[in-house]
Amino acid sequence: MKKISILLLFLVISCKQSPKVSEEVQRWQKQASNVEIIRDSFGVPHIYGKTDADAVFGLLYAQCEDDFNRVEQNYIWAIGRLAEVEGQKALYSDVRAKLYMTKEEAIANYEKSPQWLKKLCNAFADGINYYLHTHPEVKPRLLTRFEPWMPMYFSEGSIGGDIEGISTRKIEAFYSKQPSTTALNTIENSFLEKEPAGSNGFAISGKLTKSGNAMLLINPHTSFFFRGEVHVVSEEGLNAYGAVTWGQFFVYQGFNEKTGWMHTSTYTDIKDEFIEDITKTADGYTYKYGEEQRPVKELEITLKYKNGDSLSEKKFTLFRTHHGPITHAIDSNWVATAIMWNPIKALEQSFTRTKLNGHKQFREMMNMRTNSSNNTVYADAEGNIAYYHGNFIPKRNTKFDYTTPVDGSNPETDWNGLHTVDENITVINPEVGWIQNCNSTPFTSAGENSPKAEDYPYYMSRNLENFRGVHAIRLLEKANDLTLDGLIAMAYDPYLPAFEVSIPGLLNAYDNSFPKDLKLKEPINVLQKWNFAVSKESVAMSLAHFYLQFYLREGNFPNGLNEMEKVNYIGTKSPLAERLEMLRKSITHLTNDFGTWNTPWGEINRYQRLNGDIEQKFDDDKPSIAVGLATSRWGALAAFGMRSKQKTKRIYGTRGNSFVAVVEFGDKVKAKTLLAGGQSGDPNSPHFDDQAQRYADVEFKDALYYREDVETNANKKYHPGEK
Repeated sequence: MKKISILLLFLVISCKQSPKVSEEVQRWQKQASNVEIIRDSFGVPHIYGKTDADAVFGLLYAQCEDDFNRVEQNYIWAIGRLAEVEGQKALYSDVRAKLYMTKEEAIANYEKSPQWLKKLCNAFADGINYYLHTHPEVKPRLLTRFEPWMPMYFSEGSIGGDIEGISTRKIEAFYSKQPSTTALNTIENSFLEKEPAGSNGFAISGKLTKSGNAMLLINPHTSFFFRGEVHVVSEEGLNAYGAVTWGQFFVYQGFNEKTGWMHTSTYTDIKDEFIEDITKTADGYTYKYGEEQRPVKELEITLKYKNGDSLSEKKFTLFRTHHGPITHAIDSNWVATAIMWNPIKALEQSFTRTKLNGHKQFREMMNMRTNSSNNTVYADAEGNIAYYHGNFIPKRNTKFDYTTPVDGSNPETDWNGLHTVDENITVINPEVGWIQNCNSTPFTSAGENSPKAEDYPYYMSRNLENFRGVHAIRLLEKANDLTLDGLIAMAYDPYLPAFEVSIPGLLNAYDNSFPKDLKLKEPINVLQKWNFAVSKESVAMSLAHFYLQFYLREGNFPNGLNEMEKVNYIGTKSPLAERLEMLRKSITHLTNDFGTWNTPWGEINRYQRLNGDIEQKFDDDKPSIAVGLATSRWGALAAFGMRSKQKTKRIYGTRGNSFVAVVEFGDKVKAKTLLAGGQSGDPNSPHFDDQAQRYADVEFKDALYYREDVETNANKKYHPGEK
């Protein structure tokens, strides 16, 4: 009897020490056994899975290891629950998300997805949830469990994409007093100094490379730490390397062995506003459409928001017409905003793109037409180079001006399907041997072989050049015998075209001034000797940067000039006395903040990352690294600029060159990459800042694509869940 009692006690203790593993956890563990993660010497995860779903499971697990904070933040924002962590100020960001898709609609989209896509969505959720299960020390801000319908909110690649361009201020003005008809028609002002959004993509044919192989520059200008560097492989044909936006299950900008793709922000018109003729009835609202009165669809939602230490709730009635949701009002008129919203197809296109083997397949993929917010620069192992300006472009009646809101009651203003890829602006294998897009006009994308504006509807593109485009064209026109290192040198060329007109105009103003202001003599001498190239050592760069900043902010300009035209006006037509006054402002600013105007650019322009916070707090008294890059506003291809409104004396980069890759195709693919700071968002990780000095020194690392190279440089091998 005593022996039986001891045995029973042992069994009870054993059960307490080894609780029953749930079926869900067993399923996670089984899938984890099909996944191997190899971290290389820079912490880049190389994920190997038996199936695509296994690879996605491992990819999301690895992303959470690197920066769960950003994975969670992206979904808190995307699914419309930001106010629960940031308070009432974020409430109308959540309203915006629900205007386009409610949770119930996201679930319905997931349920009707093709089976292969549902498997990937399941693997997405399982990979994150398994990470949280095996890392109980990680405390999410809000999302303790991820669901497979969540990617429906986050389907196209850019975190903001099209929806972020819709004003939350206007939404608030409408829905905070709904059903209001007096909402303000306000425009959100941008802060002049903030670094512009955008990217660079170059595709080079073999006729201009030393090896005879096509090459690709992948140079997104995003907020720093916005994407991680990954390599994801499956036995079902997936083998993609590149940049992944935190929380997504596809490589957004990257390459496989046969193809490479780079996305640049497009200025194709893919968002339109329709003024609706609304009538209030006893049963709700209707809107006029031709001779009809159609019912306005109403959705009742309840949103939570943080209120001190607790949550409060606010109810909303949202409105939609067939044009899209009602987002604001102009005077007494409700306005619906139409954008691309096809999450299933967008996810299909985003993942399919990573597995293609040549231009024929790639062009077929582009016919899915849901890559709405971006252009695509392409190169492949067959030697093809290509450019697709936009992808989702609605057909419109050109007798209407869609740059302003149109009359939604007139059926003629409706979108009439989508333009085919053949109808869109494209460039395929131009005779000049190069393609560039730097968020400028597509009508200079291939020099003399560029498309012609008159061949396309006006709404397909803005025909505006920028200084980066000017810079890129000059370099590419001289390209010959390029190597990967030569392409890097081109991508980081320090010349700044914005100053080649503006600074000679300033020198001319000084030469023609009487009497001479002797306080300006030395600064003018420095500028006279300058070659308009940025460097850490350049004092002229410091003077010129603040000269144009002050001029653009405080100068007097004729109406209707864009920024590039303003810079040219500064150098050629502006009052001479005004030019000298802006130089004095630059000198005073430098002297006040740095003790002397004679301050090298590297003392001002710095890289600093003190912790893993999404919003960095910068400190002039804490360590930072000198960076010899400049804002893309002045034509810098390698962009580095500050968007934070913090009042520091130094400029701390928050946006610009983030993940950068140069790729050469051939019998085997070769690539070099560089990441701002490092792979990890954890300050305790050796990969938090192991690329920071390399970033400042433009010292690229080899991308390890083939298994034997990954094994040779392996720092750690494990299955998800293993410590």
